[in-house]
Amino acid sequence: MGSAILELKQIERSYRQGADRLTILQDADFSLTPGEMVALVAPSGAGKSTLLHLAGLLESPDAGEIIIGGKACGRLSDDARTAIRRNEIGFVYQFHHLLPEFTAEENVMIPQLVTGMAPAEAKIRALQLLDYLRVGHRASHRPTELSGGEQQRVAIARAVANAPRILLADEPTGNLDPVTAGYVFDALEALVRQSGLAALIATHNHDLARRMDRVVTLEGGKVIPFKH
Repeated sequence: MGSAILELKQIERSYRQGADRLTILQDADFSLTPGEMVALVAPSGAGKSTLLHLAGLLESPDAGEIIIGGKACGRLSDDARTAIRRNEIGFVYQFHHLLPEFTAEENVMIPQLVTGMAPAEAKIRALQLLDYLRVGHRASHRPTELSGGEQQRVAIARAVANAPRILLADEPTGNLDPVTAGYVFDALEALVRQSGLAALIATHNHDLARRMDRVVTLEGGKVIPFKH
């Protein structure tokens, strides 16, 4: 598996709540290596989304450091963090957030076009990803014409369109029935194994969590192994 692509070191994160401070993460450490799938299982309010936001450079820690590809990123400017997110990190959420006026193919092309890729090249990659995720036959359909499972597989294709090294997913199967959730997870797992992506996936689904390389949880503001 090699060395870590993502490291969180001694992370502190708290929020002001009225006159009080609510501590979410305290001296939290976590690392993720290429090709590894890690499940994050914790109760609502424990800080799962905060951890994902920090790992994805959407928030900055109060203390500690976020290291991506060996580079300290926690204190970078907004523009620098945006550039790393665009090139290194893919996001998948519980709701697909596809742009409704565009087709599946166009939704996957857009992040590539933003980085300056030629439209013809972006189209080829979009179709390859949609085929790989078994929704290639739906490439010309808009999101409202797709099933929930198809929408989420298109969202995964969009998340990896720019060949990121890290995939962060927040309840990616949370809106799906168990059978469809299994299909979507199968597609996601195949993609991670094939591409060497490093994936951190927050989920309440313990069956899916058990299929990953390891399971962690949040307790007392720290990231610890989950005890089944």
